[in-house]
Amino acid sequence: MSSVNVVIINDETELCMMLLYCWRTEQPRAPGITSGWRLYYRNDVNSTCKLTVNININSDYWRDLNITGFEKLQPMISRTTEWHWTLSDRSFWTMTFILFSITQALSLEPLLNCSEPTNLALLKALSPVFNLRFIRPVINIHNYTEVYVSFTMYGILGVDEKAQLLTTYIWQHIVWKNEFISWDPEQCGTEEITLPRTQFWTPDIVINEFVSQNTAPFVPYVHVNSDGKIYDYSPVRVVSSCRLNIYTFPFDVQNCTFTFNSYTHTNKEIVVNLNRPITQILKNTLAVMSTVGEWQLIDITAHKESHAGFMVDELIFHIGLRRKSTLYVVNLIIPSCSLTTVDLFSFLLPPQSVDRSAFKMTLILGYTVFLLLMNDLLPVTGDTIPLINVFFALCLALMVASLLETILITNLHSSSSRFAPVPRWVRVVVLQKLGCCVGLPPKPKKEHSTDMYPNAVREEIKAGKTPPMPLELEDTTPGELRELGRDLRAIRLQVEQQLNGDQKSEEWIQVASIIDRFLFGLYTLFISVSSITMIWIWVESDRR
Repeated sequence: MSSVNVVIINDETELCMMLLYCWRTEQPRAPGITSGWRLYYRNDVNSTCKLTVNININSDYWRDLNITGFEKLQPMISRTTEWHWTLSDRSFWTMTFILFSITQALSLEPLLNCSEPTNLALLKALSPVFNLRFIRPVINIHNYTEVYVSFTMYGILGVDEKAQLLTTYIWQHIVWKNEFISWDPEQCGTEEITLPRTQFWTPDIVINEFVSQNTAPFVPYVHVNSDGKIYDYSPVRVVSSCRLNIYTFPFDVQNCTFTFNSYTHTNKEIVVNLNRPITQILKNTLAVMSTVGEWQLIDITAHKESHAGFMVDELIFHIGLRRKSTLYVVNLIIPSCSLTTVDLFSFLLPPQSVDRSAFKMTLILGYTVFLLLMNDLLPVTGDTIPLINVFFALCLALMVASLLETILITNLHSSSSRFAPVPRWVRVVVLQKLGCCVGLPPKPKKEHSTDMYPNAVREEIKAGKTPPMPLELEDTTPGELRELGRDLRAIRLQVEQQLNGDQKSEEWIQVASIIDRFLFGLYTLFISVSSITMIWIWVESDRR
């Protein structure tokens, strides 16, 4: 065990503390070399400093590792040395440089010695390192291990909207440094060697969103470099949880995350960093992407995040995916808009015709069958309702409303004469206000001349009786002419009643026409707004 005892006797306490702190700064040291510091202060008239350094090392440990240059290093540091100086002496600053040089010498990594430049000699030199595979490969336990992570996405296998899962296939790249490993490439004959991963310590880097077992082929080897860096390349079939927002389906853009971090080590032991620039990761991914399915990769970003409460260092990748919407536009939106447009033009049929209601019933039946067949293409999730589902529901509701409206106006046209007079509120709301909005203002009432025919006569004609002749004509006119006159007057009254119509029936027919025109305008507005909205969402999704 090494020890450094420092006794300072001067008035410049702060200066000595600063210098000793610089010497005491932790440096990575090899196993078998440790240090401890004790500092004492005492003011005296003598402004001198006394420094005693005593360093001992475990010789057997270093000799077992077959370290090159150990015999030269041991006599220099395995001794006790004592220095005396004053703050003005030049030796004080010389000693500062000497201690700094010793500190840097102790921080040198062990260098493995190969007997010959062959793989077998290198494997034999690495044998002592294999016994250290159970511990984190750092010389100083207070130092953290930097793990560099990156990946290349080979394919997007699928997205499950109901289960909120993303399935991808990636090539994972993990690099870290083993401080117990270092050799001279010229002496050992190679800069890199491939060995089984079970012979080395490997970081427990996981993807937090992983929810299933990795079914990709297992790679049993890692690449070991002469500078101690270990490269681990392995394929991973990632089934990860992803919060999907399908409100704008089928023009949706999803953002899923891959969070890489150590499962058991804190941020004081393992720090996760990016292995290569994120632009290079995206470029390599787009170059090797093999699957051409429903989803398209649009972007990959990354950022670091540390949780103070959990003391975990995380590297988070954001995967931007866009759904290819052409299939859904052709199979869902265009057929739905076509059926809705046909139902819109059915308003041009005469409302009093029975064929109009039968035609609309056929359209509703066909639209229902269409929705049943296309149900498998629609996403199912309990989080949000897709906008396209609302569109289909509104289309079906408008079709049913148009059928009910057709039944109503057909009844008004055929049976309005038997209805009660139009209520006042219907006359005000529908005939006056709504009629002006749709371009069907109320018709002015027609004044009919009824001086020749009293009400009693009209009632007799409506009842099917022949009205009597006026008294002044009955005495002067022959019987045949009087009978003919009665018939002509009855025919005239019937024709006049049929041409002018009953005022009550005309008002109900006017109400039916206004309702029909209003629903036609509402239908047209819905189709126009829906088409513009879908086109706008489609264009915006392509811009992302």
